[in-house]
Amino acid sequence: MTAVRQEPDPPAQDDLADRFRAGDETALREAYDRYGRAVLHLATSTLANRSDAEDVTQATFVAAWLGRETFDPTKGSLIGWLLGIGRRKVIDRLRASARETRVVETVRQLPEPTTTGPDPDAVVDRLVVADELARLPDDQRRMLELAFYDDLTHQQIAAMTGVPLGTVKSHIRRGMASLKRRWEVDGAAPGPRPAGLPGAR
Repeated sequence: MTAVRQEPDPPAQDDLADRFRAGDETALREAYDRYGRAVLHLATSTLANRSDAEDVTQATFVAAWLGRETFDPTKGSLIGWLLGIGRRKVIDRLRASARETRVVETVRQLPEPTTTGPDPDAVVDRLVVADELARLPDDQRRMLELAFYDDLTHQQIAAMTGVPLGTVKSHIRRGMASLKRRWEVDGAAPGPRPAGLPGAR
C-alpha cells in the first residue's frame, strides 16, 4: 500500500499588524526590529543630520503606537502605514529646522548692545515675530518679512517682487490675520505691535 505523502502545514499568517493594533507591547518591539531600519533609511535620505533622522524614527514609532487604533490592517500594510507617519515626521522636522534657522538669523541681525543695552521687550517681540513668521505659507511670509525687516511699503514690495499690489496687500492681510489668531491662541502676543510690523500702508 502506497503511503500518502503529507504536505507540510502552511505557515501561520503573520499577525504582527493585528497584535500591534491591539496594543501588544511585544508587537511594538517586533515592529521596531523589523521596520525600524526602513524608517531610518527614509529619514536619512532627506535629513542631513543623522541624529535628526534617529529622532524622527523614534518619534514615528511613538506616534504610531499612540495612534495604533487608527491603523486598519485591512486597508494597508503596517510598514506602509509606518512610512507614511515617518514622511510626515520628516516634513515636521524640516519645517522646525527652517524656523530655527530664521530665528538664528534674526538674532544675528539684532543691533549690537549699546551702553544702556537693548530693550529686552523689543528683543523678545522680534524673536516671537520671527518664529511666527516662519510658520506662515511662503508667499505670506515673504511679504511680511519685506515689510517687517526691510520696512518697505506695499507699493515698494510690489515693485521689488513684481507681484501685483492687490496680491501683496492680500498676502500681508492674511498673514497678519494668521499671526493675530496664533498669538491669541498661544497667549504670546506682544503688547504693543513691534516697531516695523506692517499695517495698512
